[in-house]
Amino acid sequence: MASADLTPAADAADLLTLLASRGWTLAVAESLTGGLVTARLVAVPGASAVLRGGVTAYATDLKASVLGVDAELLAARGAVDPVVARQMAQGVRRLLGADVGLATTGVAGPDPQDGKPPGLVHVAVVSPERTEVAELHLDGDRAAVREATVVHLLALARGVVTG
Repeated sequence: MASADLTPAADAADLLTLLASRGWTLAVAESLTGGLVTARLVAVPGASAVLRGGVTAYATDLKASVLGVDAELLAARGAVDPVVARQMAQGVRRLLGADVGLATTGVAGPDPQDGKPPGLVHVAVVSPERTEVAELHLDGDRAAVREATVVHLLALARGVVTG
């Protein structure tokens, strides 16, 4: 999927429209994006009909204590892991009582984290029908990695919701 094909504002609006048409609600768990996904969604008029809320669990311990990510998994693999992303999406879905959960975890840079290189990101979408986790290898500075993460997650979520 080429970044040029992705338009975050349109993807946010499209995602919210698709969710509304299915009668589904949405919750977001963010780490490296620090609230950017939720902000992109709330920028769309009428988002409150679908979006339940978001949790920014930037610190690793909050992923376990707030979102219910397995603490042993976090200790063994660190926060930048596909299973952690999936558990974050499942946890925020449960915590906020939503039908669909989205999650981001990764390394925005400029330095590695837990031996993981900058630009390594995992995004997850959990719906009543399907779970998808994607590993991304993104280029650019911190801001570019964070923005590309939002774009890719919204596109992935749209695909999951449309089936």
